[in-house]
Amino acid sequence: MPAIVGAISVKTIGTSSVLHVGDVYSINPYSQAKTYAGGGSFNTGEGVTVRLDKAITNITDQDQFDQNVTGI
Repeated sequence: MPAIVGAISVKTIGTSSVLHVGDVYSINPYSQAKTYAGGGSFNTGEGVTVRLDKAITNITDQDQFDQNVTGI
């Protein structure tokens, strides 16, 4: 059944967001990201102490594609 939509207000939409107004058959959001983080980057909790003397995060990537996403 067709949808009757009144006024809408869109403030912001991110890079891989989906704005759905009315009827829809299929919604396929798509995004990809690569994260580089050194030792102790994702620690959570209270009173975390991290001591990294001379730590290096190697971000050299010899591959052009890490994971191929197809069908978009």
